[in-house]
Amino acid sequence: MKAFMSRRKSFVVAATAALALSLSACGGGDSGGSSNPSPVEKPSFAAGTTMAKLSSAGTIKIGTKFDQPLFGQVGLDGKPVGFDVEMGKLIAAKLGIPADKIEWSETVSANREPFIEQGKVDLVIATYTISDKRKQVVDFAGPYYEAGQALMVNKDNDTIKKPEDVKGKKVCSVTGSTPAATIVDKYGAELVPAATYSACLEPLRNKQVEAVTTDNVILAGFVDKEPDAFKLASDETFTKEPYGIGLKKGDTEFRNWINDQLESFEKDGSYKKAWEATAGSVIKTAPSLPAINRY
Repeated sequence: MKAFMSRRKSFVVAATAALALSLSACGGGDSGGSSNPSPVEKPSFAAGTTMAKLSSAGTIKIGTKFDQPLFGQVGLDGKPVGFDVEMGKLIAAKLGIPADKIEWSETVSANREPFIEQGKVDLVIATYTISDKRKQVVDFAGPYYEAGQALMVNKDNDTIKKPEDVKGKKVCSVTGSTPAATIVDKYGAELVPAATYSACLEPLRNKQVEAVTTDNVILAGFVDKEPDAFKLASDETFTKEPYGIGLKKGDTEFRNWINDQLESFEKDGSYKKAWEATAGSVIKTAPSLPAINRY
């Protein structure tokens, strides 16, 4: 069974890397750079805290997307790159953990909470919108970025410009995601569910659906890769999507510590540097860190 799972995992990573290659071959810019921040030497933490345990272990398990240009996408070397990945590396470095000791796991929208609850990951940094419903199950540090929901259509589609235009029309989005719920409940679209956002590309290209919806920064990455095939229906967004870092429910010390680190990244310039090396290749204006929600 273990051998089968190992082969299956290798196949998934290889297939995702192949997807990254095919996307990059379609045009547009790079999906994001990568860096290796210097880890803090011999950091000190209170005994018994998650920070102390992770620092002592010398490794951390982080869940991220493997198919999201600009934020989390597997590169040709099989390693994820993007803004979310850089945030993970910066946090690990503050724990004294070098980037090559991070254990990355693919987390899609449907498995983020289960992975945290089951201890498969220590953190999830995966375009993960903070919501009251999710906060009943997991805790969030941040937000570290605020996106907004948008629509992506085929380049020749001039009929869809705003969310009201998709009423009764087929729209692809990821099962269990906030954008999927919004486009159905608020705007009356017919949802065509997918496991990942990249799985929505072929149905859109083949006109089996009329639009794909998720956060603007995710869609911008796809448009950047295939500018002759896709476009954003509009530059306007119609929701606010604060991205947070998911962690185990009730670990207040760890959450507060991560919040402190996020604020330090803004002050020392590493937040801006991480953006410019990744999402900034497409979205040129670097954002400021949103106000931290210290609930």
